[in-house]
Amino acid sequence: MTRAFLFPGQGSQAVGMGQALAQSFPAARLVFEEVDEALKQKLSKLMFEGPEADLTLTENAQPALMAVSIATLRVLEGEGHFRLADKAAYVAGHSLGEYSALAAAGAFSLSDAARLLKLRGQAMQKAVPVGEGAMAALLGPDLEQVQKIAQQAAAETKLVCGVANDNSPGQVVVSGAKAAVERAMAIAAEQGVKRSVLLPVSAPFHCALMQPAADAMAEALEKTKIDQPVVPVVANVTAQPVSDPATIAKLLVSQVTATVRWRESVLAMKSLGVAKTVELGAGKVLAGLVKRIDKEIEASSVGTPADVEAALKVLV
Repeated sequence: MTRAFLFPGQGSQAVGMGQALAQSFPAARLVFEEVDEALKQKLSKLMFEGPEADLTLTENAQPALMAVSIATLRVLEGEGHFRLADKAAYVAGHSLGEYSALAAAGAFSLSDAARLLKLRGQAMQKAVPVGEGAMAALLGPDLEQVQKIAQQAAAETKLVCGVANDNSPGQVVVSGAKAAVERAMAIAAEQGVKRSVLLPVSAPFHCALMQPAADAMAEALEKTKIDQPVVPVVANVTAQPVSDPATIAKLLVSQVTATVRWRESVLAMKSLGVAKTVELGAGKVLAGLVKRIDKEIEASSVGTPADVEAALKVLV
């Protein structure tokens, strides 16, 4: 049965993540040590002990989430005596999780992935001053309706507003200038959308306002070695599998300002024969989204020693 490994994005972080793995498995400790060394920062201490406010900062949350995902994978591979390509036909990650997926599949070294995500977080934060941008989840409407709402809000306010994430049926996120996002929420309410939620983020990700961050990533990726991944990565921007290193770099630059097409990515994997997904790392957000996107796909999450034990019974 064809399987895909999935890697979570921002919002899945929590103080204490990865700590039990590090205490139980040397392979996990090695990952955290390598990331700390690459960033010249005790990121693992921040992950294990907090404070939460510092862990939530974009420049810390992004490499931290990747580190937990790769630590989880390395533990599974070590304990199960297999390589990723033996157990998964595809990998995919949500936003920053795409870097985790690429590192998991060998396209990036662990150190490079950590450095790129630190830079990505810093560049995203720097692109828009705190308080000037916003993101909101519109719950209920489909992608097409939200696209029209965002277009109307942008036209009325003459500010940036677009679809940042198509997460699952009935969960679409808009991003842009604060006034435009607030107008989108008001338009949604006028159209009978039951609920809109402002997200607790420090910048408006995946919209045109992030162009300075996209430029910074283009420069960084040009200097970074990208190998062909051992299995194709389903890209956020196209919702299609990609293996060519030059295309991967191009898509990662586009990804900073483009919509994360997660719902379509999951459906694309299903059309390619994927019947099981395993989310590796912190939280269980992606497993929940997969179940909402298509109930036929089996979805599980691995992020703790107990999860590892359960997963190995199925994977090995």
